[in-house]
Formats: sequence, structure tokens, C-alpha cells
Amino acid sequence: MNSATELSQIYLDANATTPVLPQAATAALTTMETLFGNPSSSHISGLKAKNLMEQTRVKAKQVIGADTGTVIFTSGATEGIQTAIISALVAAKTAAKTSLKQDQTYSLLYGATEHKAVPESLKHWNAILEINAEIKAIPVDHMGKLDQDFIAKEAPNALMICTMAVNNETGVYQDLTQLDSIIRQANPDIYWLVDCVQALGKTALNLANTSIDYAPFSGHKLYAPKGIGFVYIREGAPFTPIIAGGGQESGLRSGTENLPGMAAINVIFDMLLNNSQSMAKNQFADVDTLRAYQQQLVDTLKSAFPAVVFNHSFSNSVPTTINFAIEGFSSKEIMDLFDAANIRVSSGSACSSKVTRSFVLDAMGLPKWQSESAIRMSFGPAMTQTQVDEACIRIQSAANALTHSCMILDSGEISQKQPLNGLVQLRSGPNCSWIYADQHSKQAVIIDPLPELNERLDTLLQCQQLELVAVIDTHGHADHVSSRQYLADKHLPDQLSDHLGWPQNCSNVTQAGELFDYITIGNQALLKVATPGHTADSISLLLCDPLANAFDNELPNKSADDSSEAISITKSLNQQCRFAFTGDMVLMGSLGRTNFDTSCAKAMFTSLKRLHQLIGDNTLICASHDYNNEFTTSLAAETSRNALLANTLNGQLSQSQFEQLKAQLDSQLCDESGSEILCGALPANLTAKVNITEYNAESLTNALSAQQVSVIDIREPHEYALQPTSSTTENVPLTRLVQFIQQHQHQKHKPWVLVCRSGSRSMVAAQAMQRLGFDNIAHLKGGYALS
Repeated sequence: MNSATELSQIYLDANATTPVLPQAATAALTTMETLFGNPSSSHISGLKAKNLMEQTRVKAKQVIGADTGTVIFTSGATEGIQTAIISALVAAKTAAKTSLKQDQTYSLLYGATEHKAVPESLKHWNAILEINAEIKAIPVDHMGKLDQDFIAKEAPNALMICTMAVNNETGVYQDLTQLDSIIRQANPDIYWLVDCVQALGKTALNLANTSIDYAPFSGHKLYAPKGIGFVYIREGAPFTPIIAGGGQESGLRSGTENLPGMAAINVIFDMLLNNSQSMAKNQFADVDTLRAYQQQLVDTLKSAFPAVVFNHSFSNSVPTTINFAIEGFSSKEIMDLFDAANIRVSSGSACSSKVTRSFVLDAMGLPKWQSESAIRMSFGPAMTQTQVDEACIRIQSAANALTHSCMILDSGEISQKQPLNGLVQLRSGPNCSWIYADQHSKQAVIIDPLPELNERLDTLLQCQQLELVAVIDTHGHADHVSSRQYLADKHLPDQLSDHLGWPQNCSNVTQAGELFDYITIGNQALLKVATPGHTADSISLLLCDPLANAFDNELPNKSADDSSEAISITKSLNQQCRFAFTGDMVLMGSLGRTNFDTSCAKAMFTSLKRLHQLIGDNTLICASHDYNNEFTTSLAAETSRNALLANTLNGQLSQSQFEQLKAQLDSQLCDESGSEILCGALPANLTAKVNITEYNAESLTNALSAQQVSVIDIREPHEYALQPTSSTTENVPLTRLVQFIQQHQHQKHKPWVLVCRSGSRSMVAAQAMQRLGFDNIAHLKGGYALS
């Protein structure tokens, strides 16, 4: 299942970890083979081992500018942080018995952009040691600089303060000399921890000239193996061992020392100290060279992605980190794009890969979209000009590939685009926009457009050369401002419409004595149905096959009492309706809230019943929000897990009972002041995620050889273009999954295997399909990354 084109890896995620340099790896291996003695042993093998350890300690102190104080080798930065925090808090607790005021509340301070290892450790040991201090985040400005006035105000009553030398997400550095002065003027006795992990090898350190009490470091951030680090402790600073036992490290940190790790990091120290013996084969670039590399990458990003925005100032950040966002693209989309080009970057902090938003950028006050779309590109001092040049070529190639998905315009590449025919779902967070296009007529309609997707939608229309028939909202949105007017002004300047964008110049049809408006997109009809409840102006839009097959426009209007005609026509519409765009009336896993000023649970009760009559059980519902990553649903799928909806549609609930139960459901919505408004309460008793059959590379190859399964690649067209797979694989982009589901409603037993880059998208998509009745669906665990 390997892709047909395998590119060499361009690794630009050094702030997460780095490869071990060959010299460091050789030193570690040699030590394991020939210098394997225990440094605590008194024989010659032990003495040689101890000599290496002490040489490494001396070089560590030289690198960090600490001719005084103590360096203790650790397993990494997290252990160093624990060592510092426990030492400081134990000392603070001891002092509390004698010198601290018993009736005073003390605090522990940390930078708001600090790595989570610091505040989480503070919270943990503050509780364990029963210090019970108040833990406070130090604010930062828009450039990531710590609020010095806050420090001056809060430090006198604080037991400990924790700051960073260099931020891991943005590369922003703090002026340690200036901080030293402010902190010590405010409180000469406060214990001060500085996380120096990202500073090593990227900025000069002279810890002996500061009053920093503790400074942890990690080897794997600078070409040494994982599992080796060290912590600096200022002379006179309190210390409590966190690992007791055999008394190694002079009793400061017990456990047999990691000598191979020390041998490896010893080589790195030689490179940092410009020791000629180690510099012959691999010379670290100087700051000016690294800054030139950074500028070349920045210039390439600007050229490839004109909408790029940089999330930090290069004037107060190290030259090895670039944090950026591209308007209209999520961080996941850019990650997938770069991965397809074999460029490794990360979305913010790799230590919090499940977080979809950067708390660092939030603390800096950057706009929400930048925080959600942030990409971190980072490299180390071993970067070479050849690697930078190749990275820039690859970035431009990745951008060019976006023409296949019509995400950017390029007249030279536009013929390579994947034609759009059918439904596309675009998202910004949990919010959904829907585009239906008819390739034959070159017509399109956009439903519930989002402002974050303005450029994407406009580009899609231009790239596919589509005529916009209408841009419509299903209701007045409370959680965001619609971009309907922006698109209408640009593409439909002369069209007259109501406040939701429904065209005044439309056709109508009579069904069961009721007149419905509709417009056409190609040979499809989009029917407008009033469905108030979530809001007073809520409508549902039903996309149906040609109305001539479902309605007879020549029939006289039928009365509402003519039930036989109503049943006949409704059944026909059930069969003809392909998609129902219900806005926030029916959500995946819930119903839209009815506690807005213009909401009405009574009206929703009637609307739900009316919708059911029109679309039946199995028409795919396309909502305005997808809080659970389920893409689409149907009334059959929802009633199987939503008792309120089921009992409404089957007639077991009266209108008043529905109103009462709906009010209880809405009461679960929390206070949303200052946060995103949820448009529906999500019950806690949703059906658990279904179990999906998982293939690995070997079992899938065997199944394909036996022609037992069909493979669906759900990556986007630009990913597929950069890394195409075998000709037997069908590309169904995740953005077009709902269209695929609709087209294959009658093939729910067919054995399909979904595949993506890492296995995460394929798992989510497989779960969504199985919930809708596809009972032979599977996915490739680990995706192409592990195949």
C-alpha cells in the first residue's frame, strides 16, 4: 500500500525532537560496546566511565555559562522540572512553619505561554505537598513578552516563579537579564525556574550571571538521544532529591547513570563549544546563517501562500522557529498537505497534538482563526543550505498541488483539477458550509456560508468555472456572522432575495394543497420548506431529483383533507429527495436549541413532524454544525439513539410533553459568555463509537490480492496528487464523503476499506458510515504512514 512516489523526508519539526546526529550515535554505541563500566565502580572500567561522565558535566556547565552551581544529569526536561518544583516547594513549606505569615495566601507564578509540563507540575505538587498556594498565570503581550508589571505586583507574595527562556511554539525569547532585575527587586527570596529546553544551541546562555535557581535541559531537542537531559541548580538554591536509592550523582539523583546518553550529548557540547576535534564532520550553523535560512523559508511561504500570516515577530524570537497560519486553511489541512509532500511540521506543540487550538497564541491575544490554524516549522543548528533549498522547492510544490482541490487558483495547473459534481462539505471548526455543484450545467448553490471560508468558496467557484445560482442561510445564525452577503455581492449583484438569500425569482409547486417555492441547479430542484423552531426564520432546503417526477404542476391545488393524494405525493418526494439541509433543527446527536429569543419548542415539534413527512427516514440530513465529526445523518439514524426525536415522530409525545423535555435538554447548555455558542445540547448518553474492522498493510495487501475488498482513499485531491497510490484505489475526498454515502445507499453491504495519511480520518469516516448502515466498512490502521 505504499504510495507510488516516495519522496525523501524534509524534517522541520526540531522543536518537538531531532534526529540523533551520526557522531552522537557513534559515541553512544561505542560507549555501550567499550566503555560500559558503572561509574560507581572503583575498578578501571568504572573509573573510565566516571571520567566520561565528569567531562560531560564540565562541558555542560561551559555551554550554559555556569562556572558555579550544580549540574545533575536526568532523563530529560520533565524530570528536571519536577526536581526544581519539588525542591522549591519543599523549601517553601519548611519556611512556612517559621517565617511565612500563617494568615496570608501565597501564590505560584508561571508564564501563560509556558509548556504545560510546568503548570501541571505546579498544580500536582502544590496539592500533594499541601502547600495550597494560588496558582497564577503571568499574562503576555501580543509579542509573547511577559507582563513585567504583573510580575512586580505579584512576586512579593509568591513562593515560586516559572518562566521560559525560549517558547517551544513560537520561538519567542524572554530578556532574562531584565526579568532578573524585576523579579529580584520585587522578591529577593522567590525561587525562580527557567525552562531552557529550547534555548540550548539557539541563543547564548550565561546562567552564572543571573539569579536563576533552576534550569532544566533536554538532549533530544538538540540531536542527542531521548532519555538524557540535565538540570542546573544555582549554588545555595534548595534541593530535594526526587529519586532516592543507590546514591549516584553524589546522592542528588539515584539510579545507574545513562552513560551512552552522556557520551552522545558530550559530542553535542563539543559542537556547541567549537571544539575542533568534533567540528570536522558536522559544523553547527551560526546565528546569522540560521537567520538566513529562516528568511528563505519565510519568503517561500509568502510566495507559495499569499494569504500566510506569521504568528510571532522575528525580532524577539530565535531564528530556528517559524509559526504561521494560512487564512482559509485549518492546521490539519496544512499538516496533511505538507505530509503528502513529505515535509514534517507540527500544529503548535507536538506535546499536545490533540489540541485543535494553541493556548500560546490565545494568550498572546491573536485572532481565533490564527490560533486554530497555527503551523510550527522548526529546525536546528545542524540545518544545511541543501536541506533548506529542497524544503523550499517542496513547499512550492505542495502549494501548486492545491489546484487539484481548487483551493488556490493557478492558470497553469487548473486543467489538473478534480471536477466537482455533487455535494461538498467544508468546515471551520464544528461549523459546516455546503456546496452543491452540477458539472453539466456548471451551476452551483452554497448553503450556510462561513466567513472563514470566503476565499475558499470564491476560489472554488472560479476554479470550477461555476455559475452561482443562490447563496442561502438556513436561519439567522447566533454563533457567527454569515458571509452570504459577501458572496452575493460578488457573484449575484443583481439578484433580489430575502434576508436569508432565497431568490425572489423562483418557481413554485403545489403539494397536498400547499405551495412550495423551489429553484433549480442543473436538473436538480432545491425546495424551500419553512421549519421554525430553532429560530423563527428557520427553513429546510430539500435537494430533489427532477420535480416533474414527483409533482404534477398541472394538477389543481389539493385540499389538506385529501389524504390519499398527500400520501402519494409524499412517498414520491421521499424517494426523490437526496439531501435535506436542516440548519440547526436536526443535529448529529441532538436537536437544535430552542431557548433563543426567537426560538419556539412548540414550532419545532410541528416542524419535525412535517420534515419527517417530506423526507422520510433515510434521506441524508446535512446540518449547519457537526460537533461529533459524523458528517451527516438521517432521521432513522437519529431516532435510534435520540428518544426525544423518536417519540416525537412516532406520536408517543404530545406537544406539551415535547416542550417540557426540550426545555430540560436545553438546560444542559452551559453559560457561554465569552465562548463559542453551542447551537444544540449534546446528550451524554449518545451511543458509544462503533467498532470498526482494522487492516494493517500486510492483511490489506492479502485482501486486495484475493479481490475481497475495494479501497477508498479519502485524502483530498491535492494530497493524492502529491502521493498517488495504485490505480485500483478510488479517491473519494473526505469533503465529498456525504456525496459518496448518498450515491451508495444501495451498496451498504459492499466491503470497503477506507485509507488516509495516518488512519485518523479513515477511522472517523468509517464510524460515520457504519452508523448509517454500511455494515462491511473497515479502515487501514495507521494509514499510509505505517504501510
